[in-house]
Amino acid sequence: MTVHFIGAGPGAADLITVRGRDIISRAPVCLYAGSLVPKALLDHCPPGARIVDTAPMSLDEIVAECQRATDSDQDVARLHSGDLSIWSALGEQLRRLDAAGIPYTITPGVPAFAAAAAALGQELTLPEVAQTVVLTRTSGRASAMPSGERLEAYAATGATLVVHLSIHAIDKVAADLVPHYGADCAVAVVYRASWPDERIIRATLSTIAAEIEKTPIERTALIVVGKVLGAATFRDSALYDAAYQRRFRGRGT
Repeated sequence: MTVHFIGAGPGAADLITVRGRDIISRAPVCLYAGSLVPKALLDHCPPGARIVDTAPMSLDEIVAECQRATDSDQDVARLHSGDLSIWSALGEQLRRLDAAGIPYTITPGVPAFAAAAAALGQELTLPEVAQTVVLTRTSGRASAMPSGERLEAYAATGATLVVHLSIHAIDKVAADLVPHYGADCAVAVVYRASWPDERIIRATLSTIAAEIEKTPIERTALIVVGKVLGAATFRDSALYDAAYQRRFRGRGT
């Protein structure tokens, strides 16, 4: 018996890996985060599968479901939104399973920031514009940020910022970033990337808060900030430059 943690992707039901889909189709138990995972993914569950929405459940209750499956020698498909490597509460679940001696696997998924970039039609790293992407958030009710992890510190690098779980603080986010990027720096808010009701709001740091007020968004949105947004004058990368010789190009000088 194994608990299979699966990154179920950002929203669209077909943005799941083949491995993840196949595990779901074989598992007699499926635990899914119902508030964020599309229910269409449950269509892959085998007939008669025990399907449990973990959205209203505590950690103890979720682990109890895993223990129950273990006692019945049943595999579990444990679905989380996006990718499991960030803000997934994976760590605390693995700690409990380790303590209980319950084996598990981890299957990565399409992260929300990648879906947002696709929706924007945007590469987040451009030559000589930005070569670093920072995935971060602001303090919230659930947990505070470590003291050294401040938006201003990341902004000082000029990196492309993707700010999660912070749409409720859009005015403060913009105010913190203006001194580093400038009031006219482009910003995009992507609401429910890849879902049918996906929405994109583009503005500048000086105007984004007012734009969000017109159509309030309370959750499930990413804030993307940086000089890469809308950049048109960046140079071509060396990757496909005819004069750039590399191991796999196989051309003579």
